[in-house]
Amino acid sequence: MEDEQTEEIQLAGPGRAVIAWEIDEYPRQMRSRNWYVIAGVIGAGLIIYAIATANFLFAVIILMAGVITLISDFKEPDRITVALTTTGFVIGETYYDFRAIRDFSIAYDPPDVKLLYLTFRQFWQPMVAIPLEDIDPNSVRGELLPFCLENLDRTSETLTEVLRRVYKL
Repeated sequence: MEDEQTEEIQLAGPGRAVIAWEIDEYPRQMRSRNWYVIAGVIGAGLIIYAIATANFLFAVIILMAGVITLISDFKEPDRITVALTTTGFVIGETYYDFRAIRDFSIAYDPPDVKLLYLTFRQFWQPMVAIPLEDIDPNSVRGELLPFCLENLDRTSETLTEVLRRVYKL
C-alpha cells in the first residue's frame, strides 16, 4: 500500500518521495452551539455598529466572514498529499524547492500541536504551517537537516495558530 502511495506522489512533483502523508485542506473545527450563538451576537453587534457609523463596507465584510464560516462548516475539507521529496516539498499541487526555503522548525506538543513550519527566502512569501498528523517529527527533521537550516528559536506554534485553535476560527 505504501509503495502505491509513493508511486502516485512521484508523479505529483519533482524528485523521489522520501516521506509522504495526507492532511486536510484546511483545519476542521468542531464548534458547539454556544460558539455559534456567541459568534452570531458579536457579528450582529458589529453589523449594527457598522451601519450606525455608515461604514457599509465593514458590514459587508462581516457578513461575508459569517457566510464563509458557515459554508466551510458544512463542507468537508478535501485531503491533500504532502510529500517530502529529494528536491523539496510537494503540498497538494504546489512544489517548494529546498533552495527557496530559508529554514524550518517543528512545534510538537501532542495531542494539540504537531506542526512543521517552513520559512522562505523571499520576504513576500508567507510562512507555511504543515500539520504533521501521525508522522514522526524526528524522521522529518532528519530528512530536512541536510537541505535546510533548523530554526531552534521557534519551538511553539505562532500566535495566529494559537488563536485559531483556541477560538476555533
